[in-house]
Amino acid sequence: MPSTLPRPEHPRPQFVRPDWLNLNGEWQFEIDRSDSGLERGVKDRDLQQRIVVPFAPESELSGIENVDFLEAVWYRTTTTIPGDWAGKNAVLHFQAVDHDATVWVNDVEVVRHRGGFTPFSADLSAVAAPGEEITIVVRARDSRYGVQARGKQTTNYFNSGCHYTRTTGIWQTVWLEAVPAVHLRRPRITPDVAGSAFHVSVPLSANRPGWKVRAILSDTAGEVTTAEVRADLDLAPRLVLQVPADRVRLWDTTDPHLYGVRLELVDADGNIVDSADSYAGLRSVSINGQAVLINGKHVFQRLVLDQGYWPESLMTAPSEEALVADIELSLAAGFNGARLHQKVFEERFLYHADRLGYLLWGEFGDWGAGVAEGTQKDNQQPTASFVTQWLEAVERDYNHPSIVGWCPLNETHQLLHDRITQLDDVTRAMFLATKAADTTRPVLDSSGYSHRVPETDIWDSHNYEQDPAEFGRQMAGLADGTPYGNRGGHEQAPISQDYNGQPYFCSEFGGIWWNPEAAAAAAGNNTTESWGYGQRVKDEAEFYDRFAGLVDVLLDDPLMFGYCYTQLTDVFQEENGIYRFDRSTKLDVPRIQKIQTRAAAFEKD
Repeated sequence: MPSTLPRPEHPRPQFVRPDWLNLNGEWQFEIDRSDSGLERGVKDRDLQQRIVVPFAPESELSGIENVDFLEAVWYRTTTTIPGDWAGKNAVLHFQAVDHDATVWVNDVEVVRHRGGFTPFSADLSAVAAPGEEITIVVRARDSRYGVQARGKQTTNYFNSGCHYTRTTGIWQTVWLEAVPAVHLRRPRITPDVAGSAFHVSVPLSANRPGWKVRAILSDTAGEVTTAEVRADLDLAPRLVLQVPADRVRLWDTTDPHLYGVRLELVDADGNIVDSADSYAGLRSVSINGQAVLINGKHVFQRLVLDQGYWPESLMTAPSEEALVADIELSLAAGFNGARLHQKVFEERFLYHADRLGYLLWGEFGDWGAGVAEGTQKDNQQPTASFVTQWLEAVERDYNHPSIVGWCPLNETHQLLHDRITQLDDVTRAMFLATKAADTTRPVLDSSGYSHRVPETDIWDSHNYEQDPAEFGRQMAGLADGTPYGNRGGHEQAPISQDYNGQPYFCSEFGGIWWNPEAAAAAAGNNTTESWGYGQRVKDEAEFYDRFAGLVDVLLDDPLMFGYCYTQLTDVFQEENGIYRFDRSTKLDVPRIQKIQTRAAAFEKD
């Protein structure tokens, strides 16, 4: 029978064990507006309300729907660790809690975590055993003030422009998992197209004499190959899965082939102590001059800006089907990928991108780090915590073949010749940390605006010029080595290091403002809340003319490896999507697809 739990699917499809328990559903809940709950004994008593986890209390689907500032919130639930997990440790997982979480189990603090986008967990073996009841209490703090990575969550009471309703507390799945005392940890699976192989590193919780790690690669025809290595010499034993020539099948946008990967931990007597299932795609990303190549080929990246919000559930997808639908809507409009904007998307979305051949640029939700200095406010002043949180995201998503690039920061714009700031330090730290964590994908130091790392792999710009002719003039300098770059300040002063011949794309453009109902209301002088970039088109016909004119400029540039159009859907008052916020149709989608999918000048081999 189908599950009645909200979001019942396994939240970590890249590393699945058979024994797990979804804890989504109704929990006790209470708002703690002054963050004094610990002093007032809230941790030790029943809470006043009920909430549906994993939906944030600001959302309709949570049952709370309180959009005021929530300085702190509390959650409480009771469950029983399954008795058939005897002999194993129960691990409590939180896929995402915004922003600063403390978790108690049976009145024992088991974990703290800062950062609203990445998962964390706690081993409960010192607290409770299989068959025993546990009480889980969570406090989530989400201050209105101070520096933290918020993404597009507004710091004002009302939504405005491109800032939207906040998310506080638990907003992704909570679950339990059974693991043996010595167990596998999440692997790193690195595709090697040139060598027709996968390089697999399997971290272990501990080593034991005589034990081995085994990896088995499979496809639809069955087992492809297997490899085995000693597990007692290295905390992360490494294996190579060599793919025979007749079983090589690359992952790409037209054939998103995925191999199955079975991992086993085997003791000295040959018994399988632990096992988990994963998958992998044999795919490469490389740079040749100004070209970014997929499997050595020129694939023009027709990306769309995807912000991952839903009217009824905010940053949490209302269902598994909603995640799939967004990718299918994008593909129907002629896009072959997305820039995941100002949010670390839940892993289920990446899984579906993997299986549907949908290219992704992973990004951190770094907005919300502005701080006032006297009468000035710096756009971004992130802290070292941003580096920590971003590395957690890169580690979580390393194995996904759909991800073809990383972008730690967005629209930082301090002037080039100003004093060196904390932002400069953090920008370079996030770039270097990403390069150290992943040598297989290009890294864009900061999308649009300031490029402060001279050796950044990618250069880009954000250009919302709405006149196609003027847009074409502005974007024409790439062939001369002087591409369009964002500038800042009253005198439009430089904010980037000089362009150094890197691959270049316009990673935000368009944003054409169109809502027929809002346009009609405005024409009749009725008040309506609507926002978009530049001058609103007067009618739908003008939309297609403008869209085609802007897209043609980029498709016709042989040195442009891709673009990213703003955006997939309307989001609250920002009405510049190809689709409405509820995902219903507002444009002729086949016409949009036809405009985009003609051959790009870049697409040559």
